[in-house]
Amino acid sequence: MDWTSLFQTILPYLPAKYASDIVSIITFLIASAALALRFWKPPASTSKLLPLFQIVSAVAQAKGWNTSAYQPGAKAIMVPVGSSRVDDAAKLGLDMASTHPKAGEVPRRVE
Repeated sequence: MDWTSLFQTILPYLPAKYASDIVSIITFLIASAALALRFWKPPASTSKLLPLFQIVSAVAQAKGWNTSAYQPGAKAIMVPVGSSRVDDAAKLGLDMASTHPKAGEVPRRVE
């Protein structure tokens, strides 16, 4: 069930005053989480703050294009838009698939 259908199901049963308050509070929480993620450097994969970071990231709906380039426990090669990640990975002797920001692993060397 997505948020839209949930709201359409529940909100008609609530008085208008409470429905608007609930929507305002949820909107505020999502916007606050997104703002916090904007300035919060992702913690290390071994950090005690990792679960909190993942919760804030989920509340901010940070997924897909909205995800941070740097993720806990992952490294990526950041290249200019006009540059090819494949070429830069080859110059460094790295496996191209492991250099993607969403690979979820440390870039590994090509043997």
